[in-house]
Amino acid sequence: MKNLTEAKNIKTLDKATTEDAIALVKTTFLSELCNQLNLKTVSAPIVVLKGTGVNDDLNGVERPVGFPIKDMNEQKAEVVHSLAKWKRMRLREYEIEEEKGIVTDMRALRPDEEMSLVHSISVDQFDWEKHISKEQRSIEKLKSTVKKIYSVLKYTEQTVYKAYPDLLPFLPEDIVFIHSEELLEKYPELTPKEREFQVTKQYGAVFIIGIGGALADGKKHDGRAPDYDDWSTETGEGHKGLNGDILVWNPVLKTAFELSSMGIRVDESSLLKQLELEQCMERKSLYFHDQLLKGQLPQSIGGGIGQSRLAMLLLKKRHIGEVQVSIWSDKVIEEAQKEGYQLL
Repeated sequence: MKNLTEAKNIKTLDKATTEDAIALVKTTFLSELCNQLNLKTVSAPIVVLKGTGVNDDLNGVERPVGFPIKDMNEQKAEVVHSLAKWKRMRLREYEIEEEKGIVTDMRALRPDEEMSLVHSISVDQFDWEKHISKEQRSIEKLKSTVKKIYSVLKYTEQTVYKAYPDLLPFLPEDIVFIHSEELLEKYPELTPKEREFQVTKQYGAVFIIGIGGALADGKKHDGRAPDYDDWSTETGEGHKGLNGDILVWNPVLKTAFELSSMGIRVDESSLLKQLELEQCMERKSLYFHDQLLKGQLPQSIGGGIGQSRLAMLLLKKRHIGEVQVSIWSDKVIEEAQKEGYQLL
């Protein structure tokens, strides 16, 4: 079989064919994800009530889209950033058994996102959550789950290749695990994003463990909210963190390409620890946090997998706007016309 380097001029799918290919990527990935992780699809909200602690705070600085509800005495609602905490409550409400879970077709708005080749203000994810036991809160469980998700990605890549033979497979056979602390030790002179570039270029597919807590240099590899992923618990490998990111090397953009943020979720002790570290102990009284601290929510592992990111990667597109309809600035539109991006 030819390799990617031999395909100097990959045949670009036209817009109509691209729409068919996007549907193939999404349906294939979702079906196989459900098979591998034992998930069932459920409906998802696009808005949640403000002040409940349910919305994802991301890095803590992004502003959600908010509005008053006339028929609820002007009570404020917010368009979701993601469903990281909502899913955990849904596991309880649906009485999902251990080793089973849920997945949603999540649509969100992030108006503070900086528009780029890989970012827009519109977000679409396969948001999934799985019920686990307290004993399964381990690095081994995290790694085994990541391997299953990577196998789903590989399966989807092969399915796309069979349908569109010009889109040659490129993903490595296995995904490599590395802790953010190890990356700092390996590349102390580089920024976190530069470290991601180097390690992903070397291995092709990596899972960076431990994102959210301060490293040995006193800085974070990247930000994480304190109330969903567990990034402060000591692991058996001598590092902190039961969460991380899946990144692969994008052969079109020639850069590291994040596909998923995921992890084992906080329990009562790690929630309190992380709220204290981030100086936001006032969140304890919010509905979600109160339920968790009372032991009324199941232990879980979960994450989000970018749908448009998947399509962009596997269909070898140069701009996320080629696989997603969104709002773009004049600058982005002008650049697309200049570079020949086929924005949907």
